[in-house]
Amino acid sequence: MGSSQPARGPDFARIVPPNGYAWWYVDALSDDGQNGITVIAFIGSVFSPYYAFARRKGPADPLDHCAVNVAVYRSGGNRWAMTERPRGAVSRTMDKFAVGPSHLSWDGNALTINVDEISVPIPGRLRGTIRLVPIAITPQAFTLNQDGNHQWWPIAPCARVQVRLDHPRLSWQGDGYFDTNHGDAPLEQGFSHWQWSRGAMQDRTAILYEAQRRDGSRVDLAMTFDPDGRMRAFEPPPTVDLRRTGWRVARSVRSEHTAEIVKTLEDAPFYARSVVSARLLGEPVTLMHESLSLDRFKMPIVQAMLPFRMPRARR
Repeated sequence: MGSSQPARGPDFARIVPPNGYAWWYVDALSDDGQNGITVIAFIGSVFSPYYAFARRKGPADPLDHCAVNVAVYRSGGNRWAMTERPRGAVSRTMDKFAVGPSHLSWDGNALTINVDEISVPIPGRLRGTIRLVPIAITPQAFTLNQDGNHQWWPIAPCARVQVRLDHPRLSWQGDGYFDTNHGDAPLEQGFSHWQWSRGAMQDRTAILYEAQRRDGSRVDLAMTFDPDGRMRAFEPPPTVDLRRTGWRVARSVRSEHTAEIVKTLEDAPFYARSVVSARLLGEPVTLMHESLSLDRFKMPIVQAMLPFRMPRARR
């Protein structure tokens, strides 16, 4: 598994081939631990039932399946917006990416996300601004499989995020993270499942990335990033099994001691996002953690359920 030197910036104008994908991901936890947010901007939404159906009929256009997915985690009730839109609702340049009324922009120093969406499954306005300021930008991008058609770049493992939402009314700041993944083939063709987590430590950020490839081999990455962006790999500690979700999705994390689920943020038939308490490199760390089962994602019954959470707009 090699690494490369990507462009300095998210490159929203990158070419995405038929049946391929690209996504830009942001997450953050508030300093008081009470709130969280994730934003994923997709070209070729990898979890879209509409894109999966289109691929079954032949090569599909990823630009016809774009979305800005937003999840707001708060004590007053979580909100999700996952509306997919067609090519006519999308515009992009190297530094700007708009999908319908929501858009992302990069000015060389910060990423600004303006969100204007309707939440699902209970309709409600989700509108406001998320601003991410990297502490450092990393130069390393990682190839995740032998064919080289799935890549990951942790653009800003260390960042500060400001959240200012009008609907729901919410304002906070905290430690955040920004990365991008892209591939030339459907995600479920390359992998069966993965566990990923990141956490802000005392003077660095830790990232754990594990995936089971379809050929039986594995991705096992464990690394820290200093505030200057310097990466240091470390030997991952043992795997600690965590309790399964309500949908029985398996969860595990690497930890030097026992690990505990602090909060389950999302519990879906093939996916879970959690806040996990663990111990890495001698330090306690709170991790933003995700578990993904791509075998479950492929199941017809799961595909039939997804449109209730992921509507598709005509424009």
